[in-house]
Amino acid sequence: MTSAAYAGTLTQSADDTEGKEQYLSFIIANEEYAVEILRVQEIKGWDSVTEIPNTPPYVLGVMNMRGTIVPIIDLRLRFGLKTVEYKSTTVVIVLKVHAGGRERVMGFVVDAVSDVYDIGRAQHKPPPDFGTAVETRFLRGLATVEDKMIILIDIDYLVDVDLLGAGVAPPPAPTLAPPLVA
Repeated sequence: MTSAAYAGTLTQSADDTEGKEQYLSFIIANEEYAVEILRVQEIKGWDSVTEIPNTPPYVLGVMNMRGTIVPIIDLRLRFGLKTVEYKSTTVVIVLKVHAGGRERVMGFVVDAVSDVYDIGRAQHKPPPDFGTAVETRFLRGLATVEDKMIILIDIDYLVDVDLLGAGVAPPPAPTLAPPLVA
């Protein structure tokens, strides 16, 4: 955000900010994404994780953050993008998510943090309908801010789908065969 735009944000009247939500934006593969800022617990520089076996490739493992074990998801991999080497700008955004009927704290690895935006409802546009070939249900929508497109993520849906096996109902419990009668 330019200093002039930032100064403009500070001087907005209450009428100008009514109906707006704040979003933290971040970069993944040169695209700008955003999540509701009220979900953000902290932003932490990249550090190593403890790997957990039998997890999807985008689940890097867990980090111990002041006594809390936090699952870490690489959003590049979650979105099917190629892996890149982590740099000094790579961060973990720790978010509160609502999934599986409860609130959780999870970390999401992104290429860099970008900005904080006030985005009004009028700026929200629904995700495009690509048909059945492209999954867009994890998108809250798109917003145009300062002549650029910001992709608004529904982090709850994205994580809930992960926890529920990509939206597929869990398999039924195995049934035991009746005992053999002689």
